[in-house]
Amino acid sequence: MNVRRLFLIFVPYLWLLALFLVPFLIVLKIALSDGALAIPPYIPTLDFSNGWEGIKTFFAGLDMENFIFLTEDELYWRAYLSSLQIAAISTAITLLVGYPIAYGMAKAPDEWRPTLMMLVILPFWTSFLIRVYSWMGILSQEGFLNQFLLWTGIINDPLTILNTNTAVYIGIVYTYLPFMILPIYAAIEKLDESLLEAAEDLGCSRMQAFWLVTIPLSKSGIIAGCFLVFIPALGEFVIPSVLGGSKTLMIGKVLWEEFFSNRDWPVASAVAVILLLILVIPIILFQRNEQKQRESEG
Repeated sequence: MNVRRLFLIFVPYLWLLALFLVPFLIVLKIALSDGALAIPPYIPTLDFSNGWEGIKTFFAGLDMENFIFLTEDELYWRAYLSSLQIAAISTAITLLVGYPIAYGMAKAPDEWRPTLMMLVILPFWTSFLIRVYSWMGILSQEGFLNQFLLWTGIINDPLTILNTNTAVYIGIVYTYLPFMILPIYAAIEKLDESLLEAAEDLGCSRMQAFWLVTIPLSKSGIIAGCFLVFIPALGEFVIPSVLGGSKTLMIGKVLWEEFFSNRDWPVASAVAVILLLILVIPIILFQRNEQKQRESEG
């Protein structure tokens, strides 16, 4: 039993080491390097070939030049703040849209739930890029949305939606909506209906019972859904690049430009390290929430 338990613990930690810690250390090493016109475009300041002397030399001459540069150039901290704002607003909108859908799925007859679940998951059967690019045809001035609004007479001139932050919000909400719906649906589906009946017997209306019973008991699903949307949305690159305009500033776009346009790998790596440290906070909170949930269920 002890061997089996150690094996079960070892496998996820090995996975974490191989796919998270090692890549992070590589990126951190590049972030502490100096830029150069070479291939690859940086000069490592940490040289393991010199053994312990190389390590001592590295720490003796350690400077945080690339990280200091991020604080001096307003482009980077503005990109971080803009990404946090867009991710937070997108998460709030996704919650407002996803909760009623999840609630309706959980309250639907049992024979309809697998079909509704399939409809939520169905977009994942199509390429992510195709789904994002399709919104260009929908949101452009000659696109389906404007043509429909003009045909119904709601508007007289086409709306400018594409290449704006509004298009980015639409793209993020559409893309990550299933990640909000599924954990909330799982939480609501497990609710004991007798609690709602007891609340109504004690004088609560259906709306009061919903706010006092359903919402608090589905809190774990809400928290999980918000984290599952906020974390990837914060570092999103494809959606702001395709649907957002030149004024749409997100750290994912800045990271791409530093790596592939400016070829400044040390600065780009520093940007990635800071972004990862920002993401560690909600990840730790998410893990603690999951642990508390497991302990309460146990």
